[in-house]
Amino acid sequence: MPERRTVALVTLGCARNEVDSEELAGRLEADGWQLVEDAADADVAVVNTCGFVEAAKKDSVDALLEANDLKSHGRTQAVVAVGCMAERYGKELAEALPEADGVLGFDDYTNISDRLQTILSGGIHAAHTPRDRRKLLPISPAERQESAASVALPGHGPADLPEGVAPASGPRAPLRRRLDGSPVASVKLASGCDRRCSFCAIPSFRGSFISRRPSDVLNETRWLAEQGVKEIMLVSENNTSYGKDLGDIRLLESLLPELAEVDGIERVRVSYLQPAEMRPGLIDVLTSTPKIAPYFDLSFQHSAPGVLRAMRRFGDTDRFLELLDTIRSKAPEAGVRSNFIVGFPGESESDLAELERFLNGARLDAIGVFGYSDEEGTEAATYDNKLDEDVVAERLAHISRLAEELVSQRAEERVGETVQVLVESVDEEEGVHGRGAHQAPETDGQVLLTSGAGLSVGRMVEAKVVGTEGVDLVAEPPTGSLACSEEAGR
Repeated sequence: MPERRTVALVTLGCARNEVDSEELAGRLEADGWQLVEDAADADVAVVNTCGFVEAAKKDSVDALLEANDLKSHGRTQAVVAVGCMAERYGKELAEALPEADGVLGFDDYTNISDRLQTILSGGIHAAHTPRDRRKLLPISPAERQESAASVALPGHGPADLPEGVAPASGPRAPLRRRLDGSPVASVKLASGCDRRCSFCAIPSFRGSFISRRPSDVLNETRWLAEQGVKEIMLVSENNTSYGKDLGDIRLLESLLPELAEVDGIERVRVSYLQPAEMRPGLIDVLTSTPKIAPYFDLSFQHSAPGVLRAMRRFGDTDRFLELLDTIRSKAPEAGVRSNFIVGFPGESESDLAELERFLNGARLDAIGVFGYSDEEGTEAATYDNKLDEDVVAERLAHISRLAEELVSQRAEERVGETVQVLVESVDEEEGVHGRGAHQAPETDGQVLLTSGAGLSVGRMVEAKVVGTEGVDLVAEPPTGSLACSEEAGR
């Protein structure tokens, strides 16, 4: 019997890419490939690239070059690029990076097994010429669902699966294979974006906004629960638009309680929310529904009105602070995070001071700060009044220092609170770590439990915050927490 072909998936970028990698893994395993963790043990190393900003693109190129080095002293015979950078640049990437044996776009995902086999056998699959994926679907959101079947939508998963690919969880299980044993998993709620932020190129290569059907989201969540997942995080480019192409812009408000009732799921988290699209009903559901994390990943980007208008965005400091006051009036313990761009073309000293005013008043739990850089194909790249690179760097350093101080202060405010901690790692030397409802994976800090006797990964533990370490919390499980965690783990 011939040895099975082996493949390793190396994932860079955001949680949406992680979902895409698990769909690719499901397709490959269904077609007989053996999945391995280490690229050095694989016949083919597939690198799921990020194409968002220059730093992420550099990381993707470095990962491809690192994988290519394995061909000289490991089992690896081929290195293939997939993901956003591969989709965005296609032939250009293939020509600039001959170390990659193949550059596959989203349209290749349904035939990923055949594509890899061709490349592994020494054949050539020509890289695609990039196109504006916003033009693949109708302009009217109401007409998009009928056309969706003809457009590659990574992470949406087909309904007609080969037998045995995944356990039956409802009428349709996802074409997905988990790549780690984490008790947390992301679920695609939608793909694409209809916003036209002047600094962002994502819509051009991810396409127009299109929602997944609620039944598909529910069935995938049920399947993940069967795999031991305790927390799901709903991801897309813009979750607040969910349902607009299905005839119900408030569909997320009705879907969330259904997800929270899935057996085995202890927490549901929603990411990627647009401040300008927040609705009172959505705030109510996020702050009052059992098992729904009162967590608000709000994409503010800035707070000075002039900068926001140049970004093709809406709002200002006072309106943003009013939104946060509304959220905290309903759930004082709610977690809020956001990202900000400093040094945007035309940003003045007074604009920067306005951003500082907002940050000082917002009490955010996590803050990401990025210095502006031109992104090819974006409107902002054509703007005048660009700031010198050293000015951008200086402002980035200044706001980053302020952000670090503010999130540490916010963490200290939580001392004395009781938090529900999902245990994610248990180590004799490092201790027991997890996350509270206000902390998303990878980005928002974590909780160190002072006592972890008898606890295991995937348990939900009630603990009292007794200290901080920067943005991280130190929490003490009260007497009886083990019994609580055992009940949650059933």
